[in-house]
Amino acid sequence: MVLARAVTGLFLCVLGVLCVVSATGCGYALAGRGSFLPAYIEKIGVPTFVNRTTVFNLETLLSQKVRSEFIGRGKYQILPESTGVDALLTGEVTSVSLTPASFNTQQLASRYALTLTASIQLRDMRANKILWENPSVMFRQEYDATGGTSALDPAFFQQDVNALERISTEFARTIVSAILEAF
Repeated sequence: MVLARAVTGLFLCVLGVLCVVSATGCGYALAGRGSFLPAYIEKIGVPTFVNRTTVFNLETLLSQKVRSEFIGRGKYQILPESTGVDALLTGEVTSVSLTPASFNTQQLASRYALTLTASIQLRDMRANKILWENPSVMFRQEYDATGGTSALDPAFFQQDVNALERISTEFARTIVSAILEAF
């Protein structure tokens, strides 16, 4: 009985060691901590994106969120310039649309869907090649309509700034993760 427990204990110990060794040798990395970018890239330029929409100041909000997300990863120096950097991230917001997503019993929109489309590119400035790009990345955020405001009302976005805040945070997180983790 004692011998059987010793053999079982030894087997479990060896199995545990094999699991640890195989996990460390397979390239496993914690999500959000890896990077496929060349080692010489230390400075990434993220100038203000281009805004082809009528949503005021959207380009500034998105650019700041992307810079903050990169800074939060802690590995790169992020600059708002396009010169003197190892890599350059450029973006262009191509469209923003607002459509009713659901209606109340009076057939008035009770929920809206905000959809943002952009073109993003990361270029290695040293090798002059594109490291990552997505010409039509799309984000969608739904939210409840505010009391009596029409989607055509210019104050619409000011009344639900949270929708733009949420979509810009999701945008930044997704873009930076895709770039750093090569998904």
